[in-house]
Amino acid sequence: MTLKRALVTTVTAVVLVGLGQPATAQTPELLTVEFYSPAVDRDMKYNILLPSDYAASTERYPVLYLLHGLTQNYTAWGLANGTPFYASLYDDLIVVMPDGGNSWYANWAESTGGQTNNWEDHIVVDVVSHVDWNFRTIARREGRAIAGLSMGGYGSISLGLRNPELFISIGSTSGALEHARQVSRRMRGEEPPRQPRRQLTEAQRAERERRRQQPNPLIGIDGFSSQVERTPEGTEFVTAEDADAYDPFTLIDQVPQEALPHIYLDCGTEDRLISGARELAGILMERDIPFDYMQMAGRHDADYWIQSIGRIIGVQYEVMQRALGQRPSGRRRASN
Repeated sequence: MTLKRALVTTVTAVVLVGLGQPATAQTPELLTVEFYSPAVDRDMKYNILLPSDYAASTERYPVLYLLHGLTQNYTAWGLANGTPFYASLYDDLIVVMPDGGNSWYANWAESTGGQTNNWEDHIVVDVVSHVDWNFRTIARREGRAIAGLSMGGYGSISLGLRNPELFISIGSTSGALEHARQVSRRMRGEEPPRQPRRQLTEAQRAERERRRQQPNPLIGIDGFSSQVERTPEGTEFVTAEDADAYDPFTLIDQVPQEALPHIYLDCGTEDRLISGARELAGILMERDIPFDYMQMAGRHDADYWIQSIGRIIGVQYEVMQRALGQRPSGRRRASN
């Protein structure tokens, strides 16, 4: 695969306070990389955090990939959910935050409008390859982990189970883990068709459509900055079998236990999606599959994710370090 030269720009990182860590801890620089992705046939972007001594060293580093949720974009983890702060607690970790649009991170069964919508390949082939080619990574399974929130939590678990040779750890926070299974059941007539949560007036529908067509200048990707542009044209799953192929509850039985990545799950107790996390955790427990599970008070919002990202990074960093035969040694900053 031919890869374009990385275009890197600097964006402002957020410094978080009041989270039980010193407010004086400096966050790493948040960089934005633009590159061409053959899987979706368009220029795309991802944000990346590099260790503080990256430019001065010759070392290679493990990588954590973080997937965003539905209607979000590649800036979500870096600008709103506290990732730069927690990444600053480790001196030997690269964090990459790709963009998957509103794709559910699947290779769509049918694409229309002249689009190419291989969003699984965009992440596991194009983004991973571009990062490995352009940065000093440990470019093997033991040096890669992936996690995400909501749609991204579902995406990280499904992609990790579909590509277990790529990631040593896969994680979900507030994950929509039942997405593919619900689609499959509706196709088989086992569940009623999905109903809208509330009826909108004509004026409300018009306003919603106006907002969906309005580009978000923060994204800055030509032709991919409004919610309409970021929603693939076509059909994600044509058959129930298509959906089964991306269903974590089906995939967990298809990967030999010795080949399974480490699995991390968490969710807020006031989040309606917690039922999927609890069910998957129960399956893993029944089958003696190693995993980490956490639940705490919280809803499906940034307040919860700002807390969960610290645990995600801590757990998955340790899994990678131990897989690499090293003792975890993330730098802890002393209080004043």
